[in-house]
Amino acid sequence: MKKFISFNVIVLMLVFLAACSSSSGGSKQTLEVALWDENTKEAVNASIAAFNEKHPDVKVNVTYTPWADYWTKLKTSIGGGSGPDVFWMNGPNFYQYSTQGLIKNLEPFIEGDNQFSKDLYFPAVVDLYSLDNNLYAAPYFVDAVGLYYNKELFDEAGIPYPDETWTWEDIEKVGSQLTDPENGVYGYVAHVVQSQSGYYNLMHQAGGYIVSDDKSTSGFNTPEAKEAFTFIQSLIDKGISPSAQTQIETKPEQLFISGKVAMLPRISVSAAEFEGELGDALGVASLPKGKQDAAIVHGIGWAMNEKTKDEDLTWELIKSLANEDGNRVIAESGFSIPAMKEISDVWKGSLPSLDLQVFIDAQETGVAYPVSKRTAEWQDVEMAEIQRAFLGQQTIDEALEKIGTAMDKILEEEKND
Repeated sequence: MKKFISFNVIVLMLVFLAACSSSSGGSKQTLEVALWDENTKEAVNASIAAFNEKHPDVKVNVTYTPWADYWTKLKTSIGGGSGPDVFWMNGPNFYQYSTQGLIKNLEPFIEGDNQFSKDLYFPAVVDLYSLDNNLYAAPYFVDAVGLYYNKELFDEAGIPYPDETWTWEDIEKVGSQLTDPENGVYGYVAHVVQSQSGYYNLMHQAGGYIVSDDKSTSGFNTPEAKEAFTFIQSLIDKGISPSAQTQIETKPEQLFISGKVAMLPRISVSAAEFEGELGDALGVASLPKGKQDAAIVHGIGWAMNEKTKDEDLTWELIKSLANEDGNRVIAESGFSIPAMKEISDVWKGSLPSLDLQVFIDAQETGVAYPVSKRTAEWQDVEMAEIQRAFLGQQTIDEALEKIGTAMDKILEEEKND
């Protein structure tokens, strides 16, 4: 006698097999992560591994896009209704992304979540990524500007290393002594291509500002700005610093690594790279003072795509990247200062040959990176006019006046955005 299987039994079997196929990982949920610096790959992968311990059925893809293409690619993908679920955010682009509804306000996720507290992070980076007291990017790491120097060049000249007593006068005096035109060695780099490592610091040290606290006025067309840029011009004219053309043709960091520069203002993120290249010959000190002590501080945060499909799961991933364990692995890697205050000493131990405390101290006394709603617009004008001035195409006064006028107009327009 033949045995027949009912239609209902067959349906149940197919459903069961489909469920087994799904549970075996055939249709895992996927979260996309985007950033630009592959030097953080080991730390990021460790945080994702911790996330996957709690969420084994979620696949996390990480895409590293070079800085030159990162923001264009990101804006295009998000504007098209897709884009990564989680991605790096920086200060200059924060207002644009937060005010145009491209990233989620994280405050609703933070409220009632006893695993995340804004109080644990350096205030400067929390403020940087807050709008109306609402946090839009979870702090990951912070940076500050210090003075890197080549000990071997100082030792050969019999000159003591820089310390916290140094001023602009010491830069000029010692920079002149370390300059060796015959061997192509410069005493110091007076940045005209890099704002964060260069003239932003000098403008504040001269007693000025880049943009006023109320985001209404430019600080470029002021006596303090002129003082800062006149100092830069003097260092270049005297041959202490490479010219603008040289800085454009060869990155100052490369000149420093190759032993062609004795002193280089640069962000803390460069510490591990420089130490790897120069070893025990590398030293670091706080930035020399002008009329006042000032160093630009900045940081990177993890932002959530406004259109992420599973915001609660995406928040769990952000927490894994930005929590204590995430901060600890970025600190141990030596990449930069973790955004979580209590973990900063771990970073100091990652490069014991350097006095990394100077960068941590700057988090408490430094000046926040200047931003407004349309930072990128006025920075484009700023960079173009400054380079034109130092390439001899106009005077410093003309450049500062043009920047100030254009920036004031943009800031005024921001009020109506």
